[in-house]
Parts: sequence; structure tokens; C-alpha cells
Amino acid sequence: MTGPKVQKPTSGVKDCVSDDEGGICPTCGLPTDLCVCETIAQEEARITVTVERRKWGRLTTVIEGFDKNIELGDLATKLKGKLACGGAAKHGHIELQGDHRGVISDVLAKLGFPEEMVQIDWTFQRQGRR
Repeated sequence: MTGPKVQKPTSGVKDCVSDDEGGICPTCGLPTDLCVCETIAQEEARITVTVERRKWGRLTTVIEGFDKNIELGDLATKLKGKLACGGAAKHGHIELQGDHRGVISDVLAKLGFPEEMVQIDWTFQRQGRR
């Protein structure tokens, strides 16, 4: 038989940040709604943009160099919506269907990445089968 439930005392940190606010970020120590980890990661990321030729001559824009704190799935969804193309986030980089080197720096700047940190490779290497 169980006795009456006894509440255990909680530490002061738990009292300051309730579960409704989402807790504390393990990286920066701020509450998760005030966390600045992703903003710092965006400003420090050195992004490279290249184009690959895939099977049957299809062009694919590959964007890489993102920090691990950035949600690639969400960023890929935003880029696909703004560029009206398909694509995916795979293995730490984003692949977009088509050649988007001309507009990608402006789109990334609107999403919070500094234009100085975006390096576009304008050389074109033929890869894949002909």
C-alpha cells in the first residue's frame, strides 16, 4: 500500500525556468526561448555554393559549410520555398535542384546569413555520365 505523496524540494534553477518556457539551452545556458546559438552559428558559418552535374545532365546546387547548430531541414524548406525548386538536406549540406548560384547569396542574406560569408564557386565541372 502506498502512503501519501510527498513533494520533493526543488532547486532554485528549476523555479526560475518553468517547463512552459522550454528549459535551458545546454550550449549557451540561456532559456531556450532566448537562445542565441543559432544566430551565432549563422554569423560564423562559411558557406560554399557549388553546382554539380548529375546523371542525364541535371544540375544540382550544393550548399555546405553550415554549423551543426543550424537546423538544415528547416533551412532547406525555406530555401526550396523561396527558390521554387525541390531539394533535400543530406549529410550536413543542402542540395537544391537546378542552378541557383545567381540568387542564392541574396536569399541567404534575407534568412540571416552575412553575404561576406557566402562563397560562390563559378567554375563548372562536368561530373556524372553524358
